[in-house]
Amino acid sequence: MHKTPCLLVLFLAFALSGGTAENPSSAAVADVEGNYADLADSYGIISTIDSGLFATYQSKDRTAWERVYSEKRKQVSEKLSHISASRLSPLDGRAVDAMKRHLRDDFPEQFNDQNAPPEHCRDAQRHDLSLTSLEGALHSCFTELGNNLEFESKKVTRVSALGMLEEMNEEERRKKLFYAFDSLWHAIDGNHDSGSPYRRLIPLVVSAADGHGTWVDAAAKTIGVSSTEVERWLEQILDTWRQVDGGQMVEPWNYFYRGGEAARLLSAATPNNSFVPVNQRYYRDLGADLQQLGVLYDLEARPGKAPLAYTDFVTRGRLLDGKWRPSVVHISGSYATGGLGLLNELVHENGHAVYLMAIHVRPAFMDVSAELFDEAFADVPSWNTYEPAWQRKYLGQAASDSASQRTLFSSVMLDVAWALFECRMLRTPGSDPNELWTDITNHYLHIVRHPEISWWALRGQLVQMPGYMVNYGLGSVLTADIRQHTRTALGAFETGNPQWYSWTSERLLRYGEELDTSTLLKQFLGRPVSPAALLDQIRRVGQN
Repeated sequence: MHKTPCLLVLFLAFALSGGTAENPSSAAVADVEGNYADLADSYGIISTIDSGLFATYQSKDRTAWERVYSEKRKQVSEKLSHISASRLSPLDGRAVDAMKRHLRDDFPEQFNDQNAPPEHCRDAQRHDLSLTSLEGALHSCFTELGNNLEFESKKVTRVSALGMLEEMNEEERRKKLFYAFDSLWHAIDGNHDSGSPYRRLIPLVVSAADGHGTWVDAAAKTIGVSSTEVERWLEQILDTWRQVDGGQMVEPWNYFYRGGEAARLLSAATPNNSFVPVNQRYYRDLGADLQQLGVLYDLEARPGKAPLAYTDFVTRGRLLDGKWRPSVVHISGSYATGGLGLLNELVHENGHAVYLMAIHVRPAFMDVSAELFDEAFADVPSWNTYEPAWQRKYLGQAASDSASQRTLFSSVMLDVAWALFECRMLRTPGSDPNELWTDITNHYLHIVRHPEISWWALRGQLVQMPGYMVNYGLGSVLTADIRQHTRTALGAFETGNPQWYSWTSERLLRYGEELDTSTLLKQFLGRPVSPAALLDQIRRVGQN
């Protein structure tokens, strides 16, 4: 086991304590960081109350926590305004900058319930909405319509429907289920003209990004390349898949089925009531005991629940009276049905959870370092669900390597296609999204052209955070690179490795925002990030 050198221990103890050391400016920073930690905790608690997980926390209801939030935000704002940057150490200066940025971007003066935006889906048809309001209205469509798809006289959620498309044997039923999304597609893209809600959204996103960049620019910075290089990598990944995929054209409602052989073979072994026990056993074998870590789960489907699975802080870890108080993290998802894909999603969300729990820094830096890294790391453990050895150990039976890898990469390639789609939409916001999506999926994924339908609109991130899909698509590059380096340096971890969590936490996870992600990744890998590992794994599909 790697041991931290004693000098580094002393440095970390100094940093975590706020680094006051007889410097009045540092003392002022440490003081505001205490209020900032309280602010972040009150925000996380209110958000979790709004999610529906609980109504009170530490004997306080939402109203009481909102008072705490308002008081702490005012204190943080006032104290930050009185700190002179010229007298700060570089680390304290970065801490102040981080707090100011989060105060501006993440902690609004008036707290809003993010899980229940004031806009309704129908509001997206209005032409007078701001960017934030239009994003909120379109996101509501995924709750109001996406979680209530009509199929065979029943209501199914978007997530369940996508899983069903992998497993449903009758093509005609698959086609009907696929077209059950039509009301959602119409709400997002209207009549496929320049006045559609989505086509009005993209220019607003581009305009708002002027000066600070888009999600694509942020992702490029994370791995130390240009946005142009990001797009080139995405094209290279998709072209490699195109070459190994076989070339047989497939209807979009059959794409999921063709790539879902492993899900069908393991359907009986992946009921939804097995998801949490399987996750707990697997992560325990990786050295991360989810029960001891205290991860909270909210996994039942219910009306009005957030349409996307997510993981977030309830409260953030911090030093109190010289002792580290661990973070409290919760996972929200809707798992009305079972299936390998949904099990994989929960393994992914627990990947987020163990990352958040591993961050061990001063309050100003207690957050994920970059969204691209956050999403990519969560897939480092979750991709193992598509390894036959993992399936045999945790499910009791396994699909073939060929079927498992095709199921994994059929999904990954859709994410890469969405990432390329968003790169091009943000670069040329006047593009027709249907034509663009049709061109990408036809050329690279061999999907029959259907420019008359907006079937690209299957992911809520496309409208809630336009550009965010790059963190999944490009994230696959980072996932494969981290996995390859981990196997080389630590050993196999497909079926567990008790050193994995402590080893990964020490080298990658504990820093939060304290270290620049690009620098951290180069330090971890010993070189710049490269798509080579991912391209090699894609070629593995063609060799089976």
